[in-house]
Amino acid sequence: MLLDHSSTKPRPRGADGRLTSDDAIDIWIARWLRVRPKDLIERYGCDPRRLYEIWAEDKFPGSRGRARKLFIQRHPGLVDRIDYGAHRRISNRIDSELQPDLFADPAK
Repeated sequence: MLLDHSSTKPRPRGADGRLTSDDAIDIWIARWLRVRPKDLIERYGCDPRRLYEIWAEDKFPGSRGRARKLFIQRHPGLVDRIDYGAHRRISNRIDSELQPDLFADPAK
């Protein structure tokens, strides 16, 4: 069953309780429709890391391309408004080379 926007209740998953390839496609489409990750976590009853594994294509490689084709069929009016690019991880660590002299000894 593909994404149903009318309900965010947890839906039954596969027999082993894992996300499926169809779920991955739905999650990509939901991302492009700006469904909040919190709502996706509640709907699929999964750990937030599973969403980011899908968006990084660590799990279900190629699902973004299949989701894009399906999105174009379902939402032709939104095609030119969507960025289909890959997920980019933004690190919260500051590069140590940005301020190399911040703690330098002033006596030197």
